[in-house]
Amino acid sequence: MATSLTRRLALVTLGLVGLCGISQAQTKPIRLIVPYAAGGPIDVTARVLAERVKDSLGPIIVENRPGAGGNIGADVVAKATPDGSVIGIAATATHAVNPWLYRRMPYNAATDFTPITQIVRVPNVLVINANTAKRLGIASLPDFLRYARANPGRLNYGSGGNGSAGHLAGELFKARAGVYAVHIPYNGGSPAQLALLSGQVDFNFDNLATAAPNIQSGKLLALAVTTPTRSAALPAVPALAELWQGFSIDTWWGLVAPAGTPSMVVQRLNQAFVHALQAPETQTRFASLMAEPVPSTPQAFGQFMGAELSKYEAVVKASGAHVD
Repeated sequence: MATSLTRRLALVTLGLVGLCGISQAQTKPIRLIVPYAAGGPIDVTARVLAERVKDSLGPIIVENRPGAGGNIGADVVAKATPDGSVIGIAATATHAVNPWLYRRMPYNAATDFTPITQIVRVPNVLVINANTAKRLGIASLPDFLRYARANPGRLNYGSGGNGSAGHLAGELFKARAGVYAVHIPYNGGSPAQLALLSGQVDFNFDNLATAAPNIQSGKLLALAVTTPTRSAALPAVPALAELWQGFSIDTWWGLVAPAGTPSMVVQRLNQAFVHALQAPETQTRFASLMAEPVPSTPQAFGQFMGAELSKYEAVVKASGAHVD
């Protein structure tokens, strides 16, 4: 009798300990690693979502770990304990471009992460200096193509550096369009944009969120977007995929956890963030950043990242860009 009572008390005690452990795990802040500096579109969207999911997931601490094109922050996630306490942003650069651009990588983009959900995509846009366009008689994409084909090497374009999204978009465009333009790399997107606005370069492939104010002010002329379909923000501007099927070089980011994170944890994170992405308030906030929410299942995001990784292998190798 005493033995039976002792066993029951022991089981009750273990149950209470287990419940306490679960409660502590749920209230432990989740670290959300952003592999870029504070203040940019990726950081802003991460903070918006962190605020939206705090009621269901508890406190979310956004931690910026920039450097090495995003590789430093991504590596923090890859090497974290796979228990859901550390998640991070996966982006075009960290999970599709850098594995082919950098000769040495601290992580394996294909195997070191568990997908949670895609967050957004932001179109890149082909923009030309408005004064240059007027001088050359360019008012549309067909005008631009006619001039570029008739004047090989007369046009140049800037980018945020070798291997940047703007550089790769430009090289893919040149290959598909059969044109030649000189690439001028700058040390970051902002200097490249300033060079375009001042007329030092003729055109760029810029992030729509960055280019939009200058398009609206008339300083830049938008000729095409690089997403598979037209952007709701620029419905009159054609997509390059309308000319060349499958042309797609946009900026995207999503959420990942370390490889080996339990599926139940991943599903809980997915449900919370997808719900936040679908909220009208979130969509309105992201629209101001020219970002389109694209919530997905973990499986769909994993397949998408795999396809992007494969696609950019050919694009980066064709560009000749590399970082030692």
